Amino acid sequence: MEDNIMNLVVVGVISWSTIFLLTRRVFFKLSFGFSNRVVSTIHATLAVILASLTIQDWRCPVCPLASKSSTKQMQTLAMSLSYMIYDMVCCLFDKQVKLDNSIHHLVSIVGFGAGLAYKKCGSEMVAALWITEISSPFLHLRELLKELGYKDTDLSLIADAMALGLQLVSAFWFYKIVLLVRYKLTKRTSTKVA
Repeated sequence: MEDNIMNLVVVGVISWSTIFLLTRRVFFKLSFGFSNRVVSTIHATLAVILASLTIQDWRCPVCPLASKSSTKQMQTLAMSLSYMIYDMVCCLFDKQVKLDNSIHHLVSIVGFGAGLAYKKCGSEMVAALWITEISSPFLHLRELLKELGYKDTDLSLIADAMALGLQLVSAFWFYKIVLLVRYKLTKRTSTKVA
């Protein structure tokens, strides 16, 4: 991994932690989880924006396939790697250690790390990041509104509808990616046989 990418990860972890501490100070009467969700919302929003900016051709967002990662893609992945490291440690401080959440963090960290180390498949990884994070701000907004006392309000209903709609869009694109992978694997298998 290049030094500038490693530096970006380190600065990112420090930045996410600083944002969390500032949020805790401003919203000191609200829960630890509230502050972490604010940071998570900022990350998700930033991840979607940066991922969108790295797409080279909107007609094929995952193209070019299996190519060398661009600088922007590497920076986007490094930013998300730094967030995942921050979030894993933050969950340990909140004493909310759950097996599924720990596996989620570890797999994400290893995946981002591998993508950064091999400098390949940036298009695919950034597209996957975009798909997974597009609905996150609205999902976090639901929980933030509950803690702020806006549960069962029109605003809460709008956040729920947006989260559901974006989850459906994410499911659609996940389905498309699965079809693409299946096609690639069957094509690869058939060429080996021939």
